[in-house]
Amino acid sequence: MSDIEIGRLGYLGLLLTALVLWMFVQHRGRLVQKLQQLAAWGLIFLAVIAAIGLWDDIRHTVAPQQSVFADQGRIELPRAPDGHYYMTLLINGTPVNFVVDTGATGMVLTRQDAERVGITPDDLAFHASARTANGAVETAPVRLDRVALGAIEDRNLPAFVNGGEMDNSLLGMSYLQRFDRLEISGGKMVLERR
Repeated sequence: MSDIEIGRLGYLGLLLTALVLWMFVQHRGRLVQKLQQLAAWGLIFLAVIAAIGLWDDIRHTVAPQQSVFADQGRIELPRAPDGHYYMTLLINGTPVNFVVDTGATGMVLTRQDAERVGITPDDLAFHASARTANGAVETAPVRLDRVALGAIEDRNLPAFVNGGEMDNSLLGMSYLQRFDRLEISGGKMVLERR
């Protein structure tokens, strides 16, 4: 647990103690009833703490993630609540989350994702440009040594690093066309490669 999380728990504990003391001072005559209510609130408090601690596990159950069927060369991506499809690729061994964008030509990394996979954006020449919905942005061409999706692996792939602000890296057609089949049906994007 980090210092911030310990501080938050300490604050919540202090707040809970203050509420309990206030309750006893206000209702001294009905002690048994108040102890029952205190126990109920204590259980609610513990349930909330447990839900926060287990949120990552709960989130993966409630919001399914991509499924890779390596033996079939098949990937299934569920549509996210925002209507987009997201794919996680291992680039040089580092997981990078992409928004799948069939309207984009290339694979475009944010500056932050580029740094995470071992590319230093400050050393790049941002001399290329791309047209986006938000206007033209400067980009720098790069080569990705290794891009893996389960057992499917590609080497020396061309990509770009975005010189501007971008929320997510984009996975465009230069990568998607490596698959033999791309289908969107029933809230899923299915990609197959033989």
